[in-house]
Amino acid sequence: MIELYSEWFEKNRSLLLEDFFTFLRFPSVSTDPAHKKDMALCRDWLVSYMKTCGLDAEVWETSGHEVVFGQRLCGEGPTILFYGHYDVQPAEPLDEWVSPPFEPEVRDHVVYSRGAIDNKGQGFYTLLGVKAFLELAGKKKINIKVLLEGEEEIGSPGLAEIAEKKREELKADHVFIVDLDMAGEKKPAVTLGIRGVASLNVVVTNAASDLHSGIFGGIALNPARLLAEVLGKMWDDNGKVTVPHFYDGMKTFSKEELAILDWDVDVKKNADSYEVKVLQGEGDYSFLESNWIRPTLEINGMKSGYTGEGFKTIIPAKASVKLSCRLVPGQDPEKVIDSLGAFLKKNLPEGIGLSLEKGHGSPGIMTSPKSKTIDGAVKAYERVYQTKCRRQLCGATIPIVPLLSKVCGGELVMIGVGFSTDNMHAPNECFGLDRFKEGFLSITQLLEIFSSGVG
Repeated sequence: MIELYSEWFEKNRSLLLEDFFTFLRFPSVSTDPAHKKDMALCRDWLVSYMKTCGLDAEVWETSGHEVVFGQRLCGEGPTILFYGHYDVQPAEPLDEWVSPPFEPEVRDHVVYSRGAIDNKGQGFYTLLGVKAFLELAGKKKINIKVLLEGEEEIGSPGLAEIAEKKREELKADHVFIVDLDMAGEKKPAVTLGIRGVASLNVVVTNAASDLHSGIFGGIALNPARLLAEVLGKMWDDNGKVTVPHFYDGMKTFSKEELAILDWDVDVKKNADSYEVKVLQGEGDYSFLESNWIRPTLEINGMKSGYTGEGFKTIIPAKASVKLSCRLVPGQDPEKVIDSLGAFLKKNLPEGIGLSLEKGHGSPGIMTSPKSKTIDGAVKAYERVYQTKCRRQLCGATIPIVPLLSKVCGGELVMIGVGFSTDNMHAPNECFGLDRFKEGFLSITQLLEIFSSGVG
């Protein structure tokens, strides 16, 4: 049966790719108000395209950018829901792109464009897989739903606010988040779990304005130095976070859960591709364990004083830092952020101004290794690639996933054919067209498998 879908793809290749490139040309940058009109145009095009795929499509209004939802129900068999997003990251810095970010260009069978892999490419091959299945499979007992939102890159606030109201429409037996990576070239993988996230903006103040370092040097406490000292206390020499209660509630993984995962991922090779000079895990944990099953605390950015050309001899009035945590299942984002705030207050001198601004948070999640959803996804990838499909975790975060898992009610697994070297969120984002076809075939095989009695 897979040959039939491959033939369908090749027969329609030119038209399919042109439609894909049309999708990529919309600068659907959700974080930038200047692209509000582009977001709307992309949304409308997507609704029309869903209808050509055989889905009943509609727009769900939110306080921000809309959600596009399509479905084909037969009333029998299992219900599958595919999730993706049509918004993309900003393209800056533009001067680092070899070709314009919203003018797709194919070089050596690889398409370069913002959104090529994250997530328009993966969302589009999902739609093509549904389209081909509905055309070729005949009357099969399966209900199909596709959810493509417009705010994943800014934390999915719109979808989060309407998810409970749309519980009936979102109800599914099997939920596939089509936004993840493979383990490597011709190494398919399904992702059982991801880490959560919590973030905090911190500002430390000691004066109403910057001070002359000759007049006040040696007298006024420098907030930049103070903040650096306090931040340095947040980790021990082995990379473990020292903040009290940071690790509270975190899940410990059983030997059975760890044994089912494939641990032969070359973390150093991936780091080398980005010219990372030094790696550090947490204590005796391996690099992969530190990324998959341990929480982290990171400094994302620091700012204080004068950073322009030349010198300005001042004691800055304030210093700021952006902190974020990757959380494993069991940790509460709110409690983690509260513990960071308490640590800062305890370690700063009395009288120093402290401002704390909480960012968005979401918990980590892991699906049972014995899930039928995982079994079906593994079978689909093994049909396409004719090799063992790996089971893995991911250290990154998709904030809406825990809520979707709760609202949809079914088992959830994360899939995809991305590579860590596809430059997601970076200049020259790309997607190999061979993997685009393989992704398409994986969706058709998922539908074949679950319409034949699995689940």
